[in-house]
Amino acid sequence: MHGHVTIPPRRINRNVRFTSNVVRALGVVNDVACFTLAFLLTIISYDLVIGHDYDGRIHASAAIILAINFLLIRTSRDGYAPFKGQAEDVGGPAIADCLIATALTLLVVAQLGQLGAFSVVLGILFVSFAIFLLFLSRIGFRRLAYIMMQRDYIGHRAAVYAESAKLAERVMQLLNRERLPHLRMLGYADEREQVGDVAEGMVHLGGFSALLDLAKNGQLDLVILAVPRISQSRLDEINEILSAASIDICVLPREALELSTSYRVSFLGSLPVFAVWQQPMRDINGLLKVVLDYGLAILALVLLSPLMALTALAIKLESRGPVLFKQRRFGFNNNEISVFKFRSMYTDLADPSGGMRTKKDDARVTRVGKFIRKTSIDELPQLLNVLKGEMSLVGPRPHATMMRVGDKYYFDAVKGYAARHRVKPGITGLAQVRGLRGEIATTERAQQRVEYDIYYIENWSPLLDIRIMIETVVKIAWDKNAY
Repeated sequence: MHGHVTIPPRRINRNVRFTSNVVRALGVVNDVACFTLAFLLTIISYDLVIGHDYDGRIHASAAIILAINFLLIRTSRDGYAPFKGQAEDVGGPAIADCLIATALTLLVVAQLGQLGAFSVVLGILFVSFAIFLLFLSRIGFRRLAYIMMQRDYIGHRAAVYAESAKLAERVMQLLNRERLPHLRMLGYADEREQVGDVAEGMVHLGGFSALLDLAKNGQLDLVILAVPRISQSRLDEINEILSAASIDICVLPREALELSTSYRVSFLGSLPVFAVWQQPMRDINGLLKVVLDYGLAILALVLLSPLMALTALAIKLESRGPVLFKQRRFGFNNNEISVFKFRSMYTDLADPSGGMRTKKDDARVTRVGKFIRKTSIDELPQLLNVLKGEMSLVGPRPHATMMRVGDKYYFDAVKGYAARHRVKPGITGLAQVRGLRGEIATTERAQQRVEYDIYYIENWSPLLDIRIMIETVVKIAWDKNAY
């Protein structure tokens, strides 16, 4: 293919167009409208149903303070970031922020000494209406924003300037993965004549002159520079050429094109940095994780103590040896910990090092052991490890220090294995409820298990933990991979 391909004629939106950043401002307006309507509905409902006198000034002030607290919390969390299409916020974070704002508002009212004049019923009605409207409006708001993007009232029409067709394809793969409905990709540009490969599925627009023509005709808003090793002088030259038209220019960094795509952009003061790895579950998330672990572990020990006592008795009656089995395993930060389990093997045949994998119909396993391993009852003593602060209820399963896959140790056979120990190991984990419980005999399955562990670490939430715990209980009954 030679020269450049002219893009198909496209209807130019002559009406007022906005970039996707306008969604941020519209989101604030939407939430202000929700609180205003919630207050009006509260007053109307209270007057119709209850009709008692109340101090309207105090309640109006409290409603305004609550709304301001909510907006400040959302803004501090970047909750009004431009719509991206991933459907990540359908009300959950906003409802949580509303509850936090409610608690802060109550503290303010109490500090001002006005709790006695404050109607609890009015307050409950207002918060309930606000939460309902915040949730409902987000569904409609996202739909409205999507329609406006599809009709070209909101969005960016973009082109990639790449140093090669292969690199242009790489950029498109990254953008497609993000699912950005506000972005209209017109094609890619390159000053060099297209003699060799052409980017598959992309239109070659030409060089800088073609980009300037598109911009002047109102068909191009953004140029993405995908030149990993661009020099400052070359960047200045490109900026000078494209400054002849009103157009946004951004540089896609080498890290996004050649390294891991899981990094995050953060700031040290005003200096942007690429965070390739970050400490997971820290600050408030870390506190939530600890509270969840200790609270549920104590509750589980209380409720399961009869079962644990019967298990200990059955083990003791069947074979000689201790009830509990301790094994050295990798814990948080790759430090070794002693993990407790109910003993499921004959004492003289057990392998404390973990170097010998347990296989189906393993002669080392007792009859009681087969049952408690199948039902995961043998893992219950690890609740003690949770209370000792060495383990979590949910997390990557702790592996024995000498565990092998094939003829290699786990940490030698599996790429990125050590990264799974950035959090405390868990009694159960995402890999286990996705069918990777029991014997892992191949490097491929071992790698898959680690990938699930890394995914869990990078996407952790309290709801994910609860979901995994529920799935664990459900799957235990018919899991054929445990023995």
